[in-house]
Amino acid sequence: MLLTLTLTLTLTRVITTALLILLPLSAVAQSVTTLPEPVARALAQAGIPESAIGVYVHEIGAAEPVLAIGAERSLNPASSMKLVTTYAGLEMLGPAYTWNTDMLSDGAIAQDVLNGNLYLKGSGDPKLTLENFWLLLRNLRARGVREIRGDLVLDRRLFAEEVFDPAGFDDQPTRPYNTGPSALLVNFKAVTLQFIPDAATRSVRITVEPPLPQVQIVNNLKFADGGCGDWLGRIKVDSQGNADGARLTFNGTYSADCGERMRSYSVLGHRQYIGALFTYLWREMGGVFTGQVRDGATPAQARPLATARSPSMSEVVRDVNKYSNNVMARQLFLTLGINGAAPTSTGSAANGVKQWLALKGLAVPELVLENGSGLSRIERISARNLGAILLNAWASPVMPELMASLPVAAVDGTMRRRLKSAEIAGQAHIKTGSLSGVRSIAGYVLDAQGNRAVVVFMVNHANAFNAQAAQDAMLGWVHNRDSSNCCGRLEQRRGRK
Repeated sequence: MLLTLTLTLTLTRVITTALLILLPLSAVAQSVTTLPEPVARALAQAGIPESAIGVYVHEIGAAEPVLAIGAERSLNPASSMKLVTTYAGLEMLGPAYTWNTDMLSDGAIAQDVLNGNLYLKGSGDPKLTLENFWLLLRNLRARGVREIRGDLVLDRRLFAEEVFDPAGFDDQPTRPYNTGPSALLVNFKAVTLQFIPDAATRSVRITVEPPLPQVQIVNNLKFADGGCGDWLGRIKVDSQGNADGARLTFNGTYSADCGERMRSYSVLGHRQYIGALFTYLWREMGGVFTGQVRDGATPAQARPLATARSPSMSEVVRDVNKYSNNVMARQLFLTLGINGAAPTSTGSAANGVKQWLALKGLAVPELVLENGSGLSRIERISARNLGAILLNAWASPVMPELMASLPVAAVDGTMRRRLKSAEIAGQAHIKTGSLSGVRSIAGYVLDAQGNRAVVVFMVNHANAFNAQAAQDAMLGWVHNRDSSNCCGRLEQRRGRK
């Protein structure tokens, strides 16, 4: 795969270099070295100094950027790092790539009894949902298997066992975005709770899906009147877990004005969760299973019984970027490190991405990859090099899939509530990033003249949570700027008026 990629990318670089050499000097414009006034004003009001930002704006087809300020700084991009991971996934593996989760057995099926172990072998599927897992079991049931006289063996060896603390990032271990990666990730290892207020009885009911016996809910919520407001802030959640299961205790108040709300929690380990879900669903289907749930290797002689196939890579990157799904990004990132028989690790994944970038002629010496999702305190990239990757992606065969995966300003994803009343609404495909002390945007903007530009704007500062106005102002400036005498547009190079 890498040899083919090397030849393709080398040819692409040669052609691109030749085209740039042939450009007339008149097509090369000087970059703007000062921030547009609306952006500078918004940054000043937010208390963010220019020394804490990295900005890069480059019109597609131009030889030089329109704007580059602090563009060489190595900054934390937060979730904008997902652009690197998803672009790498689309090119290295292809838009049609899928992950398979296989059920196999080393025993015989006789009179609806499987006399042997059932092996569940994972390949790192980022989106093996509750529904797809149910269908996998249903397919096994349809093959005539009712009773399993053996163990459920989880083959999770494709991903190396690495130390992972779900509380390590922000001390929120029950939040699904802190779920660690696994070659067998099922339903994001989450249970979803629905809070249902009942005005007649002045009580609040909590339902759980899936209703696993291993997850106990203690509901001490008080029914309250008044506005909804910060409903989560009025609920105190205590989580306790052990080898047998977990307990979630809810105290506080819940307002009737909130209506029905949903919240997901991750409280079981991977083996606990899969075992609990498998046992619950299998029995619900009328099946019998009394064996153990354990980790292990699939024997070479095991024969396949059923397979669950993931959505395609193009669909997966859409979920990753539109909704900034950290767990799926981590799964995809680790997949990029698969090379031979050795289990993939964060180190091999990072090396795989860096080798891919090098083959494309993209030198990114400051790049630091921890998990590829941006949910990290140490990941780093510069605005210029993230912009260069986006420029490179524009000329890639997978550009349509990557661009379609980005949130559209005022329309969907993490940008759906931004810029609704602005002219730029619907004209920008932007990946956002947000951490404590970090705010970023990166993507493509279509300007009023029909020209498209790459835009990257990263802020690393204690006041970064106030940066949205400045970043929105930048998007507006790029969209509305007069580019008729700027930036060496491709149309001018072709002699078009």
